[in-house]
Amino acid sequence: MPRYKLLIEYHGGPYQGWMRLPGIPTVQGALEEAAARIEGAPVEVIGAGRTDSGVHAAGQVAHVDLALGRPEKIADALNFHLRPHPIAVLKAEPVSEDFHARFSAAARHYRYVVINRRADLALERGLAWRVPSKLDAAAMQAAAQYLLGTHDFTTFRDTGCQAASPVKTLDRLDVARLGDRIEITCSARSFLHRQVRSMVGSLVEVGRGFQRPDWIPDILAAADRTACGPVAPGDGLFLERVDYPAP
Repeated sequence: MPRYKLLIEYHGGPYQGWMRLPGIPTVQGALEEAAARIEGAPVEVIGAGRTDSGVHAAGQVAHVDLALGRPEKIADALNFHLRPHPIAVLKAEPVSEDFHARFSAAARHYRYVVINRRADLALERGLAWRVPSKLDAAAMQAAAQYLLGTHDFTTFRDTGCQAASPVKTLDRLDVARLGDRIEITCSARSFLHRQVRSMVGSLVEVGRGFQRPDWIPDILAAADRTACGPVAPGDGLFLERVDYPAP
């Protein structure tokens, strides 16, 4: 059966995350309903990342097997059946049967947006975390560098995480300020459940001046979830891009 690679963006606000749940709105559920209308039968859509409740995507990747429909019209057909969901299939392309959106991925890239101001959010409500107290982005950047490389990330791992090992390799973690906007970008082959939001929450503790940058290696070495700072809300997190090996 023909397999298609989908490039997808979505606003995560209305959904309880990516993964299908009975009777609960999810991104995977909405996509599978749309695909089933094309196929005339139940269809499974496999995503590269299982984003949490409220988390957004600018470049989620998924694959789906569809026997029916014209290949060049798959994206249009899915988008037609997705309306009015805030989900858009930007591109659909045929791939080999051994392509797997999750297991074939070589790297995942996330961006977290913090708006550092006292005024409430208007245009970016639901798309960023507003932190009213002044943040020291330079201290956050210094703290972030302690997390680079291969570590046991148990401290930043959700208690419900089903990953076989807490050991991950973090390739990039950068903090940059532009006006009242702070963006935290990170890259790795894969992440633990809520790892990014946990790291961001702890970096914000440093930015607030509640902790020094060298607190981060201490809590990392503790391998203890209770040592982690508050977990950042899902609103500010975006799955930006998923990379795959060249064919």
